[in-house]
Amino acid sequence: MGEKFRVGVSPEVVTADGGTVFGEDAMKILDDPAIEWEYLPERVPALTQEHAARYDAFCLMTAKVTRETLSGRHRRLKLVARFGVGYDSVDVPACTEAGVMLTITPEGVRRPVASSVMAYVLALAHRMLLKDQLVRENRWAEKGNFLGMGLTGRTLGVIGVGNIGSEVFRLAQPFDMRLLGCDPNVPQSEVDSLGVTMTDMDTLMRESDFVSVNTLLDDTTRGLIGAREFGLMKPTAYFINTSRGPVVQEAALTETLENNLIAGAAIDVFAQEPVAMDNPLLKLDNVILAPHAICHTDECMQLLGKLAFQAAADLAHGRKAEHLVNPEVLDHPAWSGKWSQ
Repeated sequence: MGEKFRVGVSPEVVTADGGTVFGEDAMKILDDPAIEWEYLPERVPALTQEHAARYDAFCLMTAKVTRETLSGRHRRLKLVARFGVGYDSVDVPACTEAGVMLTITPEGVRRPVASSVMAYVLALAHRMLLKDQLVRENRWAEKGNFLGMGLTGRTLGVIGVGNIGSEVFRLAQPFDMRLLGCDPNVPQSEVDSLGVTMTDMDTLMRESDFVSVNTLLDDTTRGLIGAREFGLMKPTAYFINTSRGPVVQEAALTETLENNLIAGAAIDVFAQEPVAMDNPLLKLDNVILAPHAICHTDECMQLLGKLAFQAAADLAHGRKAEHLVNPEVLDHPAWSGKWSQ
């Protein structure tokens, strides 16, 4: 038997008891005679040439894969399998030039992130954190002063109507809300069955009672939402970001919340992660915060693990990995003619 296909897995998926967030069923995929796997020995912000020379595949959470990672003469890396759908941590052109496949796990996050968005909508609408505080501070007599917002007939606007954004609309169906979408890549005909009206971002910001951001982070979306866009929102509206922190100009978001220019926000992603303890968002009581993990459920993690590990197993057995971000890599000499696109 030839040399085994070597897989390096992000160490941050190890739990406190030495187990894994992915569960046994996902890990069984790597229990394969063709595969030898291990957790990467340490957490690093970016993987090195030495990592790329040691492994055939990375299964990654947060570590970056840069052009430098791939530039070593002894590179054996063939696959980067991302847990999730964001890939701003990976230099995609460098991967393609080097003949390295990049895969994502869309089914793993579609429902978990979308249900997280709806959880935020409900928590904000019902002023859940404030009402919890009223009980803890024995302020029962004040409860009539803090009415929530009924959802029937309210407007939910989603910026980025792809894998997750479209699922948000599906989950919103029972609430009888008006649904607005903004995405230059999604035609109206694609969302007609969901009762969604596609519009421009300014209209969405002006008319929505809840704005949910679900875009990828790239050069077209970095800093997409700033003071001008927040200034278009109703003072009674809420803002939700579960995409990537840099899509939003965080200073503008902070100023908007500090001055109560909108009713509140729910934020899972930040410009800097982990968040600095002097970040002013931490001091505000009109925002719900989560550590880029609001969607982390057993369902989510099991699916992320299964899909990423299956990509590695497929390649180990000579099969084309699914959910390629860079299908043009198949034209690289390393893969040319091996599979039809």
